[in-house]
Amino acid sequence: MSIPSAVEISGLVKRYGTATAVDGLTLTAARGAVTAILGPNGAGKTTTIEICEGYRRPDQGTVRVLGMAPGSAALRPRVGVMLQSGGIPPAVPAADYLTLLSRFHTSPIDPVALLELTGLTSVARLPYKRLSGGQQQRLSLAAAVIGRPEVVFLDEPTAGLDPQARRATWELISDLRTAGVSLILTTHFMDEAERLSDHVVIIDHGRMVAEGTPANLTGTAGQLRFRAEPGLDVEGLLTALPPGTAAKESPAGHYVVEVLGGAVDPTLLATVTAWCAERGVLANSLRIESRTLEDVFLELTGTELRA
Repeated sequence: MSIPSAVEISGLVKRYGTATAVDGLTLTAARGAVTAILGPNGAGKTTTIEICEGYRRPDQGTVRVLGMAPGSAALRPRVGVMLQSGGIPPAVPAADYLTLLSRFHTSPIDPVALLELTGLTSVARLPYKRLSGGQQQRLSLAAAVIGRPEVVFLDEPTAGLDPQARRATWELISDLRTAGVSLILTTHFMDEAERLSDHVVIIDHGRMVAEGTPANLTGTAGQLRFRAEPGLDVEGLLTALPPGTAAKESPAGHYVVEVLGGAVDPTLLATVTAWCAERGVLANSLRIESRTLEDVFLELTGTELRA
């Protein structure tokens, strides 16, 4: 008998009144992998995750987590959920909260070890309300994994963290994946998704618009980036470049030459550097790279802000 995927969603629809939050979404999250579900505000990703967690019921379609219906009694001990905020009594010390949670599981991670792993040992006796925002996030993550779950849902796991705490959280997520845990991640940090994820799903207006590995989505090394004085004649540079290329300055003094659907070759590199040399321009920090996941995300979902 085949092992079920971590999450299987087919034809999922969820409406709130006349608004459709999720519109026929179908996706699969593999076992033992990190799957990132990305989308702009209002895309339907939070609703999708809440249905997977058993907090909301779909209007149409099917959702299975480890082959079972979300929220079922048999599934609950096998799933961990990290909430972005709330859910922890404000007056309870961090150590006491994890100790209490550990008693609800048959084979929990030792609370003392988990406090050390998440960098909370020094604040273990402080009540939740006195922890910083980053410390509260790490405690929520610890609470989600203390029962050694097979699937963990992470909602913006590094929101509000400083760089050191963010990197420590990344390491913990990577360690969980290495241990065979399946992780479903939502985040607004594209570099985080690109670094951590085995598979990325981008949704917009409740529908999937792209999926694949970060490398599949970003493609070949089709960008040449360099720094120079602001205000170079980008249109003039374009006339020197072969067809099928684009150039822009964004932000000021940062230039990108992109091969649309292709890769940077030696001829293109020589053309750009010669054009700069002819104008007495020194191209600094010149590098060849793929599009970033953020580039792909903005191309697919647009650049305008959404409420």
